[in-house]
Amino acid sequence: MQTIEYVATCLFGLERFLGDEITALGYKRTETIDGRVSFIGDIAAIPRCNLWLRCAERLYIKMGSFHAKTFGELFEGTKSLPFEQWIGREDAFPVKGHSIKSTLFSIPDCQSIIKKAVAQRLDDCYGLSWFPETCVKYQIEFFILKDNVTLMIDTSGTPLHKRGYRQVGGAAPLRETLAAALVLNSRPRHNVLIWDPFCGSGTIPIEAAMIMTRRAPGLYRRFISEQFPQIPKELWAQTREEAHSLINNNTPFEAYATDINQQAVALATFNAKKAGVHSKVRCFTADALTIRTGGRRGTIVCNPPYGERLFERSQVEQLYAQMGRHFTSLAPWQVYILSSHEQFERHYGKRADKVRKVYNGMIPCYLYQYFKFKKP
Repeated sequence: MQTIEYVATCLFGLERFLGDEITALGYKRTETIDGRVSFIGDIAAIPRCNLWLRCAERLYIKMGSFHAKTFGELFEGTKSLPFEQWIGREDAFPVKGHSIKSTLFSIPDCQSIIKKAVAQRLDDCYGLSWFPETCVKYQIEFFILKDNVTLMIDTSGTPLHKRGYRQVGGAAPLRETLAAALVLNSRPRHNVLIWDPFCGSGTIPIEAAMIMTRRAPGLYRRFISEQFPQIPKELWAQTREEAHSLINNNTPFEAYATDINQQAVALATFNAKKAGVHSKVRCFTADALTIRTGGRRGTIVCNPPYGERLFERSQVEQLYAQMGRHFTSLAPWQVYILSSHEQFERHYGKRADKVRKVYNGMIPCYLYQYFKFKKP
């Protein structure tokens, strides 16, 4: 069985969640750095990981790594890698990437050198001096960190956070991968309600329902590697069939998606139906400051306004203070709040039991976690 090294990327702060997912799928992790987890797997890992990884942004085939401070070293290091194992005579192989804290900092120059080196390698294998690049697309991506070059081939295409159920987001959408991580961090249970009182387009409750019904997040979308001839079509079909068979709608789990904005609730309802979890997500209009436990066990997981894209900063600070007073009255419900406001705890009126730094896209945020309560 062919052994392949993979790299799964994620938003900064989600590495632990992504690593746990990879381990749960039965693969051995080899390295974890900021924003990426490397692991070993077989060819079946491509469809399985693309369908099942909730916290990953993309899945790559790792072609190799080497040290390079000059364009000559970059060319020779690239040329030494076996790109012909994947790229055929008529296939396309565009190049893009990033360079951080490295001598080779010009992205266009690095793209050009890597492209030429891959073409030279393929020329030596196929005897072609010109490549039509009209067939399967193999997107090559380079990552240069402190002069260490990693070359990869993208297997995802469209980023994995785009599940396919959210055609239109709210005014300040939360990335689906981050929403899944927030839910996983809250340790969801089948008999505990998850309530998002600032639901927007409904991403957190929808991701919660998908997790608890064992729905593969990539089940209803396509991936660029479905065109790779090295991966049998039957393998994709079997992986999807297995994922369908694992869906469990019999769970008593329920999530509430509420918002003071009726249009947001309508959007959340639409998205929940498109995701196939509308029977597990109850959407209705409600003020976050009036919600009640109703005698149920529950957990609040939410992403209230930051004061950056929605509302003024003074408005959200007042909101945080009101949230602190009301949410505390819901004890022993646990509360998980995502915010980019570094003084959130001061305005909320209570120090969090734990704080985790994560990123919502490019915005650095903090997940404030309240789960310890003093006995009366």
